[in-house]
Amino acid sequence: MRLMEQIVSRENMMTAYRRVMANKGAPGIDKMSVEQLKPYLKEHWPRIKEELLSERYKPAPVRGVEIPKPGGKGKRLLGIPTVLDRLIQQAIHQVLMPIFDPGFSNSSYGFRPGRSAHDAVRAAQSYVAAGSRFVVDLDLEKFFDRVNHDVLMARVARKVKDKRVLRLIRRYLQAGLMMGGLITARSEGTPQGGPTTP
Repeated sequence: MRLMEQIVSRENMMTAYRRVMANKGAPGIDKMSVEQLKPYLKEHWPRIKEELLSERYKPAPVRGVEIPKPGGKGKRLLGIPTVLDRLIQQAIHQVLMPIFDPGFSNSSYGFRPGRSAHDAVRAAQSYVAAGSRFVVDLDLEKFFDRVNHDVLMARVARKVKDKRVLRLIRRYLQAGLMMGGLITARSEGTPQGGPTTP
């Protein structure tokens, strides 16, 4: 089965639906809540699935919201996808994560299956117990705002061969950002806030 068929499979979509419902989250630009998703899907899923398989699906722009960074160090821009796009992104994430995760560093804990912030703290405690004395705090400032779409897609294409999935990911990257009622196109960067951002 090709990747896009795996993404839209009933089992994968049901798992994605349960995750989106559990995560709750604010509505996107269409103002649809997670509680409104099930009745919407009952009526529209066959059409949406066909659009995904035939490359006609167009993601909605994300709703831009600025939130304060921890420690009062400025603001971070979040992009809140519509609940439908969160569902589709979660389904994509579930299929792609097993492909990409084995290549990640064993010292990486963020957004990894079976790993948590608590695991990272335990690892740090073991380094201290082993005699390590230095901590390096590293933040790639504005990293997500500056991601080059072409470079990112070339890297993803090394492991993802289904062109429909690649084109859908690029559409998500370029879907646009709505702030103050205005939609701006995106030629670089990926707004933090959706399931596929990590």
